[in-house]
Amino acid sequence: MNEITTINPTGAAAGAHIDDAETMPHSIEAEQQLLGAILTNNDVYDRVASIINAGHFFDPVHSRIYEIAAARIAKNNLASPVTLKAFMEDDEGLKELGGAAYLARLAASAVSSFAVRDYAQMIYDLAVRRDLIRLGRDIAAKASKVDVKSEPKEQIVEAEQALYKLAEQGQSESGFQSFLRAVTDAVNVANAAYQREGGLAGISTGLIDLDKKLGGLHPSDLLILAGRPSMGKTSLATNIAFNIAKAYKKGTKPDGSEGAIEGGVVGFFSLEMSAEQLAARILSEASEVPSEQIRRGDMTEQEFRRFVEAAKSLEACPLYIDDTPAIPIAQLAARARRLKRTHGLDVLMVDYLQLVRGTAENRVNEIAEISMGLKAIAKELNIPVIALSQLSRQVENREDKRPQLSDLRESGSIEQDADVVMFVFREEYYTEREKPSDHELDRMAEWQQKMERLHGKAEVIIGKQRHGPIGSVDLSFEGRFTRFGNLVKPWQQDGGSGF
Repeated sequence: MNEITTINPTGAAAGAHIDDAETMPHSIEAEQQLLGAILTNNDVYDRVASIINAGHFFDPVHSRIYEIAAARIAKNNLASPVTLKAFMEDDEGLKELGGAAYLARLAASAVSSFAVRDYAQMIYDLAVRRDLIRLGRDIAAKASKVDVKSEPKEQIVEAEQALYKLAEQGQSESGFQSFLRAVTDAVNVANAAYQREGGLAGISTGLIDLDKKLGGLHPSDLLILAGRPSMGKTSLATNIAFNIAKAYKKGTKPDGSEGAIEGGVVGFFSLEMSAEQLAARILSEASEVPSEQIRRGDMTEQEFRRFVEAAKSLEACPLYIDDTPAIPIAQLAARARRLKRTHGLDVLMVDYLQLVRGTAENRVNEIAEISMGLKAIAKELNIPVIALSQLSRQVENREDKRPQLSDLRESGSIEQDADVVMFVFREEYYTEREKPSDHELDRMAEWQQKMERLHGKAEVIIGKQRHGPIGSVDLSFEGRFTRFGNLVKPWQQDGGSGF
């Protein structure tokens, strides 16, 4: 019979002959005792199946024993030394160890069932160490081989992706949890909102009406903010990021852990604009100096003083910008994890989704991979992720330019993975381009009236929301400072709060 080759978690083949067998981390005794426990009590398998698989065993014979036992248990058949003997009579590796007698010896050396998870975790950890050693050797071998086709930057990305895959394997499934625990979590979320005087369960965006509609930004949610060019997607994202970072206060959270009790630490992946351009936008909003004047250095002394004061006040803002272009989704996830570990991370922004790189060759599959990856980051790091997205041109061909879900580019996967889909819409932008000629007096008067009504107003249309209503939110928009704000309602003009 040919040697059976099993596959380890990273996809490397683990045959009968492993290089440097003595130096590779392993524990034959732990493998023997765990297999013995499974062969004497099949119920033990269910307790270890979520931690290890056949590829985690160092000894290839042990790997095959586990594989056959697992297959039999999955079919509700008995896996014991006697039943496995029939399947492994021709196994050369088992013959070298003593044949059927070895299976009986395994059963005799079984570890007690309460310790099986510890042994399984130990076997898994040792397998990961071996994979890390192999990965390190692969990286060193590739780096030492000078090849025109393999640039160092590409090798770094490949290495990060391989490490990311290895890290992903380590996330054991949480499995089922009792309804009582789920209810307790739900009550804690409601209590947090109630403690804020009926405010928000999530992080405030700083935009009152948007917060009312969304209930704030919720952990583990993927929010898509979409719009056509010039609608102000990036402006709205930077405004929200700035509002959250500005409001940041550290303290003891209701669950007893240290973290943000107000606002939060914001990570901003700016794939379209440089970090300096993004900072200029935020400074323009904070100092109320138009961004084009900042870029040209065309400021009065008073404006420059305001600009410098705003820059000083923002020094302590926990807003971190990464402007790496065309970043792969695996690298984006790794950097988000690193930021959470080193500085903390409460909200992640990605500007914009279509500029992130995936591994699939097909564009639709690539976008699906990216949107699923962003949702996975939100769940893994337990933070809201806001990803900006482009809309297709079909909006421009309609009379009503209000965007809808079907306008999302490669919309299927984005719409499916997102918890919230929002569209930025400024009717003023389209009306401005419909200006009639000067001699059409009636149409000109009508156009001017419409422009007055629409001036300085924007709309955020919520097209999908998993845990709340859809609808639209009116905001103010100051184009000079690229700033969105709360729109003052007519009944608030006389000084009443209206809230």
